[in-house]
Amino acid sequence: MSKKHWWKVRVHLTYSWTLSNTGHPDVYERMKIVKASEIAHRLTDIATPLVGVSWQPTDLEVSAARRVIAFLEDRRVLCAPDSLEVPSHCVKSVLEIRRFLNAELGKLDTGSAFAARLRAMRAACRKFLERVATNGREVILYADHHSHSATWAFYSALGEMRGTFGVHLAMIAAEFKLDIEDRLAAILPARTRRRFGR
Repeated sequence: MSKKHWWKVRVHLTYSWTLSNTGHPDVYERMKIVKASEIAHRLTDIATPLVGVSWQPTDLEVSAARRVIAFLEDRRVLCAPDSLEVPSHCVKSVLEIRRFLNAELGKLDTGSAFAARLRAMRAACRKFLERVATNGREVILYADHHSHSATWAFYSALGEMRGTFGVHLAMIAAEFKLDIEDRLAAILPARTRRRFGR
């Protein structure tokens, strides 16, 4: 398959996925919001510890939290379907996320709980980059070849990174009472189903 034809196929897949998930060709135009209260309920269900009730974030932290959410909402690597991901683009995006988190950490009190969450996400970026670079560029080059071991290595690393981001983004959203676009909210912890009769 020629490179030109491959990209036509990828564009068609992207368009088809958008229609099937939104009913509209522009997924960004119809984005829904997941409220901070719903995110907080999800965390309650999985008994994830949040900061104390008396905790009050500084104005600097609130501004930084809003920037972090807004920036990550626009990162396809965190939420696009696996079939639409281009491995080399994912690596580039993760590098950009790591640089962004480094810049934000430089503006914060290093001892704050919020800074610790950003460091955890930065560490997840670093782990992803280390895992996909284990065999030089082999994982990046062959991750799209579904019969190749690089496929498992790449997508397992991607899934682990997304899971880590999901937990810490949920904590940030709940603690700072910030809503998240539903596309990014797909990686947040799911709300557990309550048992019948409870």
